[in-house]
Amino acid sequence: MYLGTDAKSLRVYEALASEARLRIIDKLFQREMAIKELAAELYLSSAIVSTHVNKLQEAGLVTHQMKRVNGGTYKICRISTEYVQIKLSPPAALTRKFVEVSVPVGHYTDFEAVPTCGLATVERIIGQYDNPTYFMDPERVHAGILWFARGYVEYKIPNYLYRDQELEELEISLEIGSEAPRVSDHWPSDIQFILNGIPLGVWTSPGDFGGVRGRLSPSWWHTDVNQYGLMKVLRINDNGTFIDGNRISDIKIADLQGEHQQWTLRISAEDSDRGRGGMTLFGRGFGNYDQDIVMRSYYKEERSPAANH
Repeated sequence: MYLGTDAKSLRVYEALASEARLRIIDKLFQREMAIKELAAELYLSSAIVSTHVNKLQEAGLVTHQMKRVNGGTYKICRISTEYVQIKLSPPAALTRKFVEVSVPVGHYTDFEAVPTCGLATVERIIGQYDNPTYFMDPERVHAGILWFARGYVEYKIPNYLYRDQELEELEISLEIGSEAPRVSDHWPSDIQFILNGIPLGVWTSPGDFGGVRGRLSPSWWHTDVNQYGLMKVLRINDNGTFIDGNRISDIKIADLQGEHQQWTLRISAEDSDRGRGGMTLFGRGFGNYDQDIVMRSYYKEERSPAANH
């Protein structure tokens, strides 16, 4: 969740400005709970807890689902986001020109997948768990999630810039995490990004997150497998290559310039050490962010010689 100094973010700040609501968040990180369970744990009345939960829901921090349990219907609450990022400066007006391409996670053109591995659409698993053969199943183009213990996926992304449009910066955003057997919040994985054969750098994912259900997870998706990742923003510009503002290499946009009709993006996790490695990619319908792999090409128009007369 990204916050700023706008009115919408204020609702989140107000929701967090309560010791009782912070304790509710702590409890829900342990497990999903009904209002009565929370009330008993916090030694508060159900009415007071319900008011606090409503405040957290309005802020987008908590969600709920009505479930039948032992003949009764209960409001089961759970956390809807794990991280909050705050930018105190107001958002600047976007004046730069860009071309955007959204690539579904299943639209890879090459891959290597070592079990544990698999992929799924929002309706069902594609094929069988831990069988790399199904990574070539035609239905893969509809996948909203894929994972493997070691390997890579490679995407061909069209370059829609014209010759008179000078590329200034590339921005790639995606939701990504590690791949552990079932889930493990402490399962580091070194994930490498390669563009047109040029290694851009490595980002270390801290884990394969579970315990809290992904905000977009389909109802049939099991709770003991990959739930959500982290939204990462990769930028390549005149200053180097960065992830979330942190430099990961000295590769500059000039190093990538050329007559490219397409970009070839490879995302690789080759680490095979025990207790670490792998990769999970989340697209639309899974995780916490309802987007696929998004590439933006920021550009400026080149001035023609006639413009100087």
